[in-house]
Amino acid sequence: MLREIAAVGADSTRGGFSRAGYSDADRELREWFTGHAEARGLDLERDRNGTLWAWWNPAGSTADAIVTGSHLDSVPGGGGYDGPLGVASALVAVDLLRTRKVVPERPIGIAVFPEEEGSRFGVACLGSRLMSGAISPARALSLTDREGATFADVARRDGLDPAHLGADPDRLARVGAFVELHVEQGRGLIDLDRPVAIASSILGHGRWRVTVDGQGNHAGTTLMQDRRDPVVAAARMIVEIRDLARRTPDARATVGRLEPVPGGTNVIASQVRFWIDIRHPDDLVTAALVTEARDLVLAAAHAEGCGADVREESLSPTVDFDLGLRDALRRSLADAPELGTGAGHDAGVLAAALPTAMLFVRNPTGISHSPEELVEDADAETGATALADVLQDLAAAPAEWPAARPPMMAR
Repeated sequence: MLREIAAVGADSTRGGFSRAGYSDADRELREWFTGHAEARGLDLERDRNGTLWAWWNPAGSTADAIVTGSHLDSVPGGGGYDGPLGVASALVAVDLLRTRKVVPERPIGIAVFPEEEGSRFGVACLGSRLMSGAISPARALSLTDREGATFADVARRDGLDPAHLGADPDRLARVGAFVELHVEQGRGLIDLDRPVAIASSILGHGRWRVTVDGQGNHAGTTLMQDRRDPVVAAARMIVEIRDLARRTPDARATVGRLEPVPGGTNVIASQVRFWIDIRHPDDLVTAALVTEARDLVLAAAHAEGCGADVREESLSPTVDFDLGLRDALRRSLADAPELGTGAGHDAGVLAAALPTAMLFVRNPTGISHSPEELVEDADAETGATALADVLQDLAAAPAEWPAARPPMMAR
């Protein structure tokens, strides 16, 4: 199935795939999913926040559903498995259950969430954040992409009504549990020599946009001592943020996107924007890291005669997946180890609103968000079979895990 979409969004410049949310590539992938869902006789719908749903519901119930799925968008130059593996595996799991002549007592749904990577509008898991109330509609609608298009305009062109975006408690109330299968984005399963793992937790993480303002000028006529160069200030900041993470156990800090303005080779920039990704398992440590990073940014800007501003774009606390649901997965997959991850997922966002869990499938390179990301065919099939086993057991009987749901919050 994944080979069917191997040319969609292929990036000849970066390598890998560039499948930004709401792009032509993203729409083509959604059509691919829709075609497969229709071929299986699943009931299709698109909710007001842009999430696609495909339902298998032979018992006719509309409540306490077991939902799986993932996303189809990618980071720029990303791999071919981050997201699509979970979507394809969900469809294959339904095939396997039908082959086994399973008739689930609870509805089984497949969800495809939009803009999970946040590569277009800067906020990861935008679809699940909107649905769960983790981001306010007003803030989401005001987000802009690199071309200056607002999410409101892009959503409208894609057939969504901006006035109807936002928390969807009625839809969430229909879901008894969400289980996301995903390629592992590290080396845990390599080191354990196992094909599939159950997720235990997700590191707390967030993104902050840094704007550094200097004085634009001519590269040839401006003496070095007369410059207020925001690129130099940003370079100092990036190294100091790297060093801050290095001296903090278990911390990660990354600057993967930097935009000088106006961006000419023979022009001293007037402004630089860059984005910091900070992660740590302890939310208090994450907050302290951000405070110290902000202080370092302001000091480096002052040293170069520049101004600076640091603004939060998204923040997700550390997530420990539902213990009762994890117990249920362990009963289905007795030999599967448990692994934590430093990567964010829709399952982590939804964990604040309903019981969620994840399965990881081995990545033999240990590399992700890169063309080198890989899943071997045998492991993909093992993962889909494991997902089918989990769905079969969860959909066969009433939930045995606590169904307490925290109130939805808007930020």
